[in-house]
Amino acid sequence: MTLKDVNIGATCKVKRIHGEGALKRRIMDMGITRGVEIYVRKVAPLGDPVEITVRDYELSIRKSDAELIEVE
Repeated sequence: MTLKDVNIGATCKVKRIHGEGALKRRIMDMGITRGVEIYVRKVAPLGDPVEITVRDYELSIRKSDAELIEVE
């Protein structure tokens, strides 16, 4: 299951980050690393972007980036 599939109001834990190079580094620089909990706050009407809470701060990420984050 990926972050894109998580329902609004649910909390999940990052299992793995797919992707390579600068893209993976950018996701990790935002604080999304293995083992961190993510709370899905909102999803825009057309599904992009997704607003999440990570490490006590709010963040919006693209749906394409959310697909790279495997969660449990």
